[in-house]
Amino acid sequence: MNNNRSSAKNHYAPTLLTASLLLALASSVAAQNNPSPSSNAKNLQAVIVTGTRAQNRTDSTSLSPIDVVPASALQSTGSNELSTALARLIPSLNFPRPAATDTTDSQRPAMLRGLAPDQVLVLVDGKRWHTSAMVNVDGTIGRGSAPVDLNTIPLSAIDHIEVLRDGASAQYGSDALAGVINIILKHGAQGGSIELDGGRFQRGGGKQWQGSANVGIPLNGDKGWLRISLDDGHQDPTNHGGADVRYPQLGRKQVFGDPTVSQHNLFLNTQYDIASNVQFYAFGSYHGRNAISDELYRNPFGYPSSVRAALTRLYPDGYQPLLQARSTDQALVAGLRGTTSGGWRWDVSANYGGNRVSLDTIHTANYAFLHDFGYTPTRFFDGVVSSAQQVADVDVAKDFNPSWLPNAVTLAFGAEYRRDTYQISAGDPSSYYVGTSGTSGGSQGFSGYSPVNTGAWSRSDVAQYVSLETNLTDKLGTSFSVRHEHYNDFGNTVSGALAARYDFTSRFALRGSVSSGFRAPSLAQEDYSQIGSLYLTPSSAGPGVAPGIYQTGLLPVSNPVAQLLGAQALKPERSHNYTVGAVFNPIDPLTLTFDLYQINIYNRVVLSNTLSGLNRPAVVAYLAANGVTNVAFSSAQYFTNAVDTRTQGGDLVASFRSDFGNAGMLDSTLSYNYNRTQVTHIAPNPSQLNALGLQLQRVTYRDVKGLLANSSPRSKLILNENYTLGHWVFNGNLTRYGSFTAYSNSSYLLNQTYSPQWVLDLAGSYNLDDWTFTLGVDNATNSYPDKTIAANNVNGTIPYSNFSPAGFNGRYYYTKVIYHW
Repeated sequence: MNNNRSSAKNHYAPTLLTASLLLALASSVAAQNNPSPSSNAKNLQAVIVTGTRAQNRTDSTSLSPIDVVPASALQSTGSNELSTALARLIPSLNFPRPAATDTTDSQRPAMLRGLAPDQVLVLVDGKRWHTSAMVNVDGTIGRGSAPVDLNTIPLSAIDHIEVLRDGASAQYGSDALAGVINIILKHGAQGGSIELDGGRFQRGGGKQWQGSANVGIPLNGDKGWLRISLDDGHQDPTNHGGADVRYPQLGRKQVFGDPTVSQHNLFLNTQYDIASNVQFYAFGSYHGRNAISDELYRNPFGYPSSVRAALTRLYPDGYQPLLQARSTDQALVAGLRGTTSGGWRWDVSANYGGNRVSLDTIHTANYAFLHDFGYTPTRFFDGVVSSAQQVADVDVAKDFNPSWLPNAVTLAFGAEYRRDTYQISAGDPSSYYVGTSGTSGGSQGFSGYSPVNTGAWSRSDVAQYVSLETNLTDKLGTSFSVRHEHYNDFGNTVSGALAARYDFTSRFALRGSVSSGFRAPSLAQEDYSQIGSLYLTPSSAGPGVAPGIYQTGLLPVSNPVAQLLGAQALKPERSHNYTVGAVFNPIDPLTLTFDLYQINIYNRVVLSNTLSGLNRPAVVAYLAANGVTNVAFSSAQYFTNAVDTRTQGGDLVASFRSDFGNAGMLDSTLSYNYNRTQVTHIAPNPSQLNALGLQLQRVTYRDVKGLLANSSPRSKLILNENYTLGHWVFNGNLTRYGSFTAYSNSSYLLNQTYSPQWVLDLAGSYNLDDWTFTLGVDNATNSYPDKTIAANNVNGTIPYSNFSPAGFNGRYYYTKVIYHW
């Protein structure tokens, strides 16, 4: 198996060579004085651009709760993954580390405020970022979603991140139900850095290394600049699997942990002054990732009798299939912006982004193929899934000074055209071959996409918005936004938002907002299908069931069979958001914010439970009477607007700066989030299924109680301490993850509630001239989540839960060396 991993890796250019080339390029740039390291405390005077069109709004005066996370804070976490770094800094963000879940462990979803991963909008420099092509159809957090893959954006390109913790569909459109993550890139020709880092876990493998570089280059004097960011890295797999208690003689065969990942990333950002008041700007990226994930181990005692002898010759000790996902992610944004002589600010841009994932199953077999032809390939090409978006935006804003108001009014309006595309291409015939022997068909681990799954789909959307923002008095600030959108597949939607803030004194303010929002169902949710086949022999078909080939799997809602079984065209999710909070600055070094929120979501798109028994005579006759005679099904599931939910919670952030003079400076931040999601309504069973006597569970007990509610911690607390003394910087981050429950569909007796978990991360850095040297340890106390009870741990092979918010890899040691100018 190790040889398979090695042969599947992409061999990228060595990081040292890349770094040397960029250093040589940077040597032509005038050296700049190295600024002192930034603190991890929030900069209370940081001007924000997220959730506002005004030019002078800061995070300390914002009408809605917003976090500003500087690059120095992301660097202090010790992680090279953007999602992991954010989750260690923002308590309302959850980023679990599932394993053995197909591609979900390499394109892991992040959740904000306990909502689905695709219910948070991601922007880069204010422009909508594209989503990933893969759909999470496994039983993990974020099941049914196809969100943005944050880890395609390199940390080296980021200046800071603004996280708006409030609904923002009226400003930005679809997806912003939980909030907005706006990634602000580094700008300008000055400065740069080269970084090398590496580390490993104390046990279970998982060695990692990464090289990154970021450099700014002036263009035509001071007329413009170009910034280049380059990342290249690799991580070995981790393994915390256990031995099968039924067959201890086999030893520990199941590999269970993080996948093998090699990736490289190029990010460009540029700006050029065409005229004194007109700028051209552009940024783009190319990201390649080669990930190899472990599937469930096949032990030799479970081989089908019809192919046992041949399989034993091929894999005498059993085997563990590997799923290789080769992902290519590309984006390009270009535009013109400027200011007219009359004070109108305008911005016209075009935006393309796309993700393509090619899938191969390796170190595996197709049992039906082996039975029928006497041999089986051990590597299968399973197909390609791809998605893309094309966006054109026009944004206009101006500050007016009416005589009847004491302060300026910011009027902003604009329009957007967006086109989304989605495509599935078939794999090799051997990857989905079934035959007629009754032996299990399709490549083990991940069956390939057959022609019945394939297709290309598209849709378009036209949007218009307008917003007003002003301080009605010196103490009362307000904003109002409304947005209309028309999708060519489901029609019109209108969202609105109203926010206000009242400063009772210069040190205390109350703020609140109310808004409506929506999320358009993704093309992946509308059109993705994963349909496999099986052959039922006369002995296996069961009473009254005709032998033959039966299809099973996930059907798109447009499939005629799915519609006959109750599927309907997906509607947009709707939301009502309510937020009220306070900002308190009792003394200069201390700032407190506290916000309560409620998010009601209607018509949530979820993946239905599997509908079984479709090969019963009554169902076969029903389908035949409605024209379905050329294909038979044994089971199916589909996406559906099945539930309404209510999420309630609160965020607390306290920041304090202690200045000890010559003894250094300590920045302390305490942040806490509590959220609770409940399912308030479940759509009734489709009438045609009731007539057939089939009970389709729109969502299962596990979904209602777990995946949509309690399988993520309700609470999360983070205490960060950053101490600076001369050339030294010490950082400590203590996180408490609240308890969570994993629910079983079999019996409530198999439910398991996992204890809260404390995780301590420590790092120390020394700054010497233009160099920074860092040593760190994540999870310094080597904390692990509770082990899964015997009834749920797959005979001892899967000892930890995929829902664990901190993963289960234990202590991690790392070092970094940074040269900056």
